[in-house]
Amino acid sequence: MELLFLGTGTSTGVPQIGCKCKVCSSLNAKDKRLRSSVLLKENNSSVLIDCGPDLRQQLLVHNVDSISAILLTHEHYDHVGGLDDVRPLGNMDVYGEQRVLNSIRHMMPYCFGDNVYPGAPKIHLNRIEEEDFRVGGFDVKPIRVMHANLPILGFRINDMAYITDAKTISEGTFDELQGLDILILNALRQGSHISHLSLNEAIDIAKKVNAKRTYFTHMSHEMGLHDEVSGLLPENMFLAYDGLELLID
Repeated sequence: MELLFLGTGTSTGVPQIGCKCKVCSSLNAKDKRLRSSVLLKENNSSVLIDCGPDLRQQLLVHNVDSISAILLTHEHYDHVGGLDDVRPLGNMDVYGEQRVLNSIRHMMPYCFGDNVYPGAPKIHLNRIEEEDFRVGGFDVKPIRVMHANLPILGFRINDMAYITDAKTISEGTFDELQGLDILILNALRQGSHISHLSLNEAIDIAKKVNAKRTYFTHMSHEMGLHDEVSGLLPENMFLAYDGLELLID
């Protein structure tokens, strides 16, 4: 299985509009972060996890012209705002919790109902809960985490788990994260935040999960420069960056 980081930034992206800090002014490509999303590929199938407002740019940069399905972690705009951009890709199955699907119907009413707008994306909404399901050739285990007071989903696929926008993870959830080769986990910034893990909090969770390798994503400019922070991380923990590709057995 191949995994491509399409974006590793938080809701404002990096650089942040109007900011002149050392990260936003950096010339290092690894400090340029579009909104967070990953693409999984195996054989002739490809599954996208989240589709933020940078999706069009991401798909063009990486020459992606086919997606089998989209998995949604939650309904916040930086994770669903690119849904309209899938219209050239034909029929698209989108998987999310009922609350998330309701939000999409509200956000994109022209795609649903009896009077679908001509040329609108052909989106088919599929409800998921916490039970395992199969999509696009992948076996998917939803992973419950909390985004402050909002219950959202991460996803385990084989021995890889993708968790973004988490603040807390229950003890029972840790049991579902054992035996991972790859853990992808949000780490917003150095300092604490009400609804996102800080870098130190994410490191503590990564140590508890004890995956062979951990990659941090969904980072703001307050994380610091990629090269500087990377040199401070524990062994087998890394800052992800846009365009990073992983090969997962």
